[in-house]
Amino acid sequence: MMKQSKWLRHAVLVMLLVLPVLLAGCGIFSKEGKAIDPPQVEMEEREELQQQPSEEQQRGNEAGKEGEAGANEQPTTGAVEENDQAKGNEQTTVYLKDQNGYVAPISIPVAIEEGVELGQRTLELMVDNGQYASLLPEDFRALIPQGTEVLQYRLDPQTNVAQVDFSESFANYNDQDERSILEAITWSLTSLPGVQGVELYHEGAKLAEMPMAGYPLDEPLTREMGINVELASGVSYTNSYPVTLYFSALTYYDEQYYVPVTRLIERADSAAEAAMEQLIVGPQNKKDLLAVLLPDMAVSSIAQQDGVLTVDLENTTFATDEKIPGEMMDAILLSLFENTNAQSVQVKLNGQSDIVDDRNKTYSEPVARPEQVNAIKL
Repeated sequence: MMKQSKWLRHAVLVMLLVLPVLLAGCGIFSKEGKAIDPPQVEMEEREELQQQPSEEQQRGNEAGKEGEAGANEQPTTGAVEENDQAKGNEQTTVYLKDQNGYVAPISIPVAIEEGVELGQRTLELMVDNGQYASLLPEDFRALIPQGTEVLQYRLDPQTNVAQVDFSESFANYNDQDERSILEAITWSLTSLPGVQGVELYHEGAKLAEMPMAGYPLDEPLTREMGINVELASGVSYTNSYPVTLYFSALTYYDEQYYVPVTRLIERADSAAEAAMEQLIVGPQNKKDLLAVLLPDMAVSSIAQQDGVLTVDLENTTFATDEKIPGEMMDAILLSLFENTNAQSVQVKLNGQSDIVDDRNKTYSEPVARPEQVNAIKL
């Protein structure tokens, strides 16, 4: 559960910065002719932070050649995948803005040269019209301002805070994009192992606030800031409680993917139960987001013991041997892991655990958190 004081601080910022743009339209995993190639410490001295220009240029040239080599291939996608990294590649998740204005995760296999941190390459993938632009799916937009260079990426092993130093161009953005930029950076880096927070630097100087709209950066950014924040009907910010839900969306070519939405609801005693209830309610934006649970679904019980969260759903319309939608199971698992500290989740339906989805995946045993969401595969 988030600390109430921290959340209220973020909620006020959401009220001021987010709601005017949430209703504005600004997604696609495959693109024709494109492919995917294989909390607080002081920053070190500026001279130690900077990368040697010759090394950066060499990396850019190598990456460009890799992108050209795959230019005539067609990637395919899966909404939730197990970790099946290609040899010589690592899997990373970048958060991009989709065609509806939502910040959504895309998992990409990416080549990492010796001496390059995965966190640095993840950020480089997120630069608008950057050297890796051809590797991203169509109709998803990278949010880090064009021309930005990652001068330094460092993960502090004591605080688990990633310290990122951006070049001068980082300050060149529309102030309405400010929160989306921060959400994308924060959620992308905290997807990496060991990263719990993010601190931002600009040309070697630690940022106290963002350059345009002034979002405060006096504390490390964490997932407590939420993502694609919306306010439930009849709820006030001061009495709100955040739950992050995963709904479904379709690209222009009808490819399915998941979108996380942090909904501010009335205060609740159980984050897991509140998340399930809100999944059943469904998305507020029914034009761009799709419901993942049937409205006549109910939560019979939910409890956590020894790291295993068990949720028993009730729906009389499902036959005992009927396969359930895999999309529903994905959304349930992603939402429950996002709102709890559970190590695994056991889902039951009408008291039965021998569930099989329409992809022939079984759920008779507790399931660990998916390693990839909205994965791109060659």
